[in-house]
Amino acid sequence: MYGTMLRHRQPGLGRAPARKPVRRGASRTVAKPPVSARLSTLGMTLLKKLGGLLLLAALCAGGYFLAQRLMPYADQPIADVRLEGHLSYVSNQTVLDRIAPFRQASFFSVDLAGIRDALESISWIAKAEVRRVWPDQLVVHLEEQLPIARWGDEALLNNQGESFAPSEVSRYEHLPQLAGPQQAQEKVMQQYHVLNQMLRPLGFSIARLELRERGSWYVTTTQGIELLLGRDHLLAKMRRFSAIYERALKEQNANIARIDLRYANGLAVAWREPVAPTAVEPAAVH
Repeated sequence: MYGTMLRHRQPGLGRAPARKPVRRGASRTVAKPPVSARLSTLGMTLLKKLGGLLLLAALCAGGYFLAQRLMPYADQPIADVRLEGHLSYVSNQTVLDRIAPFRQASFFSVDLAGIRDALESISWIAKAEVRRVWPDQLVVHLEEQLPIARWGDEALLNNQGESFAPSEVSRYEHLPQLAGPQQAQEKVMQQYHVLNQMLRPLGFSIARLELRERGSWYVTTTQGIELLLGRDHLLAKMRRFSAIYERALKEQNANIARIDLRYANGLAVAWREPVAPTAVEPAAVH
């Protein structure tokens, strides 16, 4: 016989009732200050900021008017010019004469850029720096050109490969003469340094170096020997010349008029006077 049993569950027994979530932390309601109090605080903050700005403006205005009153006493005429830098080609008097028109201005109004440009317009001045020293002095630092070579017949080249044209170029004929297209000044100067350094161990120095329009290089040594280098592979040609010269040409260098290095594996020699056939055999480096 099948039956059904029903059980009665009493409240509080069995599964525990769900708990309400506990609020973490503590909180309480804070009463907001009245609107009038908040407006009063904001007004005080704005008044403080406005007062600070007005004070700053007053200080600036006072400083400006004070400066205007003191300017005639502080802005004195230029009383002294101090020159710095070693000068070999330009006299101090020439520099002072060039500055003289600017000294009519006062300490603060003197045209420093104008003085600099006026001094750098002197051919021998490479760079000029001008500054004020209170209360009434100018300090001028000068750098002169360093002439390394002549450029053509009317100018000189400095150590940066830049040309300048002093009036007395003829006094510097002892310097090597470089020539070439006007835009190639720096290139010619660099090549001069390289070639001169390679020739020095052989007892040669360069009297003239020319870069012609088609790009060919021509050297004349102080001994009067012409070197025809052509356009390309100058360093390789100079190494070949050095090796052949030490082995076969050194003993007769006083009789050499021209050496043509425009060959792939050798060179050709033109003599000042005829020599024995054994001395003119083609020299080559393999």
